[in-house]
Amino acid sequence: MSAHLKQLCHTHLPGNKEDSPAEHFRQMAQWCEDNHVNHDVYGEGETIQAFEQKIADLLGYEAGLFVVTGTMTQPTVLELVTKQKRNPIVAMHPSSHVYVHERQGYQLQNRFNILPIGDPYQTWKLEDLQAWPDEIAAVLYELPMREIGGQLPSWDELEEIKSYCAEQEIHLHMDGARLWEAAAYYQKEYHQIAQGFDTTYVSLYKGVNGLGGSMLLGSRAFIDLAAMWMKRQGGNLYHRTPYIVSAAMQFDQRLARLPQLFERTKQVYQIIEEFPTLAVNPPTPQSNMLHLILPFSCDEAKELQQAFATEKGIWFGNPQVTGHPNQSVVEWYVGDNLLNLSDEELRSFFTELTTA
Repeated sequence: MSAHLKQLCHTHLPGNKEDSPAEHFRQMAQWCEDNHVNHDVYGEGETIQAFEQKIADLLGYEAGLFVVTGTMTQPTVLELVTKQKRNPIVAMHPSSHVYVHERQGYQLQNRFNILPIGDPYQTWKLEDLQAWPDEIAAVLYELPMREIGGQLPSWDELEEIKSYCAEQEIHLHMDGARLWEAAAYYQKEYHQIAQGFDTTYVSLYKGVNGLGGSMLLGSRAFIDLAAMWMKRQGGNLYHRTPYIVSAAMQFDQRLARLPQLFERTKQVYQIIEEFPTLAVNPPTPQSNMLHLILPFSCDEAKELQQAFATEKGIWFGNPQVTGHPNQSVVEWYVGDNLLNLSDEELRSFFTELTTA
């Protein structure tokens, strides 16, 4: 239902503008022609290997590896680490994708055990990790945390966690699905953020707008080991060219735009303040995403979603249930759509929404 409603709309508020398949494939074809791209064969090829190394260099790692999905990437990393350490315990926030959105695959496949650390509604700190007396093999930290509105720990808090994990010989892994969106808040280079993480996963479509896929970064030895295990799990695609080209052709442009999107997020926050029945999480911008908290139950918000889509051609996102029965929440990624929407158009939407 949501996908159908979304297609009905001429105005989309959250997210980036998405080209039609025909438009996107035309751009890919032109980029391939301009850059003399040949197909890779099972991941061997100049274009893919250059792009893998480009991401590795950007984040300060020895090597990178394209993997078709993050759901394949991250559990594999954590399983390899726990086997190496002969210790099955992995610590992560209870909102982590591995824990919440992957159908409990880690558990049903007996890959590792998870200790959920910290408050479900806040980023976790070093003391939350230290509160567990268990010997921990690996720690996953998501930057930023999507399920709690794109929150980020302070730089000092993050550095404390990095230092502690290094001292305790705990493998620190970054879920960097939205890492690209964190640099504007920290005012740091990507390699500075990644420094201290033994491995990092980044997405090639979230923020980048590629067709799909992910990249794993780490030491050459670990990447070589991970590559073998990705093949064993069916991740050895014959041609990875479409995914690589789709991401590579727009990668620099997308990253260059992120500071502008963060500034636009600040402006969106200021406009929301004009509507006292609305709220946001986090209270101040920490990335170019947020949770818009609506003064309607989820069922009421879904009725509004349908009305705005069918009657006004406006898509404002998917309402979700919250702990409060008379509230709901919508995730907003501040991308091309909100960047190109005028302040008055946004105010008009909020006025219609809050008086509906």
